[in-house]
Amino acid sequence: MERRGPNVSTVVASWTMAIWQGLTRTVRAAIQIEEEKIYRPEAHYMRGPGPKWREKHPRARGSSPR
Repeated sequence: MERRGPNVSTVVASWTMAIWQGLTRTVRAAIQIEEEKIYRPEAHYMRGPGPKWREKHPRARGSSPR
């Protein structure tokens, strides 16, 4: 009985799929890294104007305190 090895087209298809999966994994990782760099203000606690802003914008005399 003759023993047959793997079909050449099957091997090529397997290699192609492995390369494609590696490429898509790399692209997805790169996209995820770029998304992490996007500034999202809701992720930071923002308390309003600070002392420097208050120095530049003094309150009017008739305004009520907070």
